[in-house]
Amino acid sequence: MSQQLKQTPLHGLHIEMGAKMVPFAGYDMPVQYALGVKKEHIHCRDAAGLFDVSHMGQLRLKGDSAAAFLESLVPVDIIDLPAGKQRYALFTNDKGGIEDDLMVTNFGDHLFLVVNAACKEQDIAHLKANLVDGVELEVIEDRALLALQGPKAAAVLAELNPTVADMVFMDAAHIELMGVECYVSRSGYTGEDGYEISVPSDKAEAFARKLLAFNDVEWIGLGARDSLRLECGLCLYGHDLDLTTTPFEASLLWAITPVRRAGGEREGGFPGSEVILDQITNKQALRKRIGLVGQSKAPVREGTKLFDADDNEIGIVTSGTFGPTKGIPVAMGYIAAEANQLGEVVYAEVRGKKLPMTIEKMPFVPQRYYRG
Repeated sequence: MSQQLKQTPLHGLHIEMGAKMVPFAGYDMPVQYALGVKKEHIHCRDAAGLFDVSHMGQLRLKGDSAAAFLESLVPVDIIDLPAGKQRYALFTNDKGGIEDDLMVTNFGDHLFLVVNAACKEQDIAHLKANLVDGVELEVIEDRALLALQGPKAAAVLAELNPTVADMVFMDAAHIELMGVECYVSRSGYTGEDGYEISVPSDKAEAFARKLLAFNDVEWIGLGARDSLRLECGLCLYGHDLDLTTTPFEASLLWAITPVRRAGGEREGGFPGSEVILDQITNKQALRKRIGLVGQSKAPVREGTKLFDADDNEIGIVTSGTFGPTKGIPVAMGYIAAEANQLGEVVYAEVRGKKLPMTIEKMPFVPQRYYRG
C-alpha cells in the first residue's frame, strides 16, 4: 500500500486555484497552474512569482557552540557568519560526497536552517547523531515557507513592510508582515531577485492570498521552478548533486570558504575534507559538471548519455529542459574531465539519435540578485 502523501498548509488553496498536483518528496505538490509551465516561467522572469516551498525542512540550532558544531559538518565558514546574514552550505560525507545542500542563517541567538524536502529526515538524523553538549536542535513544524521571486518581488513585498526594500542578497531578518512575525531572507532559487518568507502555518493562506491579490503576482509550480533554476545554473539535489559527487566535481568551489581550505585558518575538519581539499589543491577530478545548450529544438532530459565525435561515451545529463527565456534546450550534466572544453560539441543520445549540444558556461541566463 502506498504511503499517504503529506500536504503543505497551502494545499487547499492550490486545489482551489486549479493546480495540477503531483507527488514530490513525499508531498502532494503543485507542478503547474492554469497559466502552464512556460507562461509561469516567463511571468517570474518579467514580474513576480509565488512558490509554495513549505515541504522543505526548517530547523533551529541553539547554544553557544551551535556555529562551531555546524561548521564541523560543512566546508563553510559558519563561526564568522554575521548576524542577519545567510549562507549556502553543503553536508558532506566521509568520501567527499554531498549529503544535501542547505541554507544557514545567523539570527543572533540561533542558527536557522532550511534543508531539502527529500533529505529532511536524513539531515535531522545526521545532526542528531553528531550533536554535542550545549547544542539543541529544534525541528520547526508550525511554519510554512513561501518564495516570492522576480523583478517586481521587492516592490510587492515592500507594500506590506517597506523595510524589506533595504535588504540585499543574502540578508535575513525577523520582519512583521500583515501583523505576523516572519523570517525573511532576500534569496531564492530562480536566479531572480526575491525573498523566502517563513510564516506561521495558520497565517500562510491569508498571507498567500494577500500577495496573489497584486496584479504582478502569479502562483508558480514545480515545473517552472525547475526550468528557472536550470537556466540560472543552479543545482538540484538528487539530480545534479548526490552522495557520490564532490563539491569540486560539481563546480561548487565558491561554496567552500577560503578559511576552511588548505592553508586556511580553520582548514578541513569536516567530513571528507581530505578528499575534497586534495581535489582542490591538485585541480584533479575524473569528471566535472558542465552546462550544455542544444543545437536543435528537442529538449534533452535527465539520464541521457553523452558521446564525443568519435562515439565514445563521455558523460551523462543530470538536468535538462527547454529554456523558455533562452528559447533553446538547456541542460547540465557531468563529463569526463579531459573532454571538458568550452565551445566543444558533444552528442546527446535521444531515442537512438545523436543530438549535437555545445558545452557552454553557466548560468545560461544572467542571475539578477539585488546586491545594493
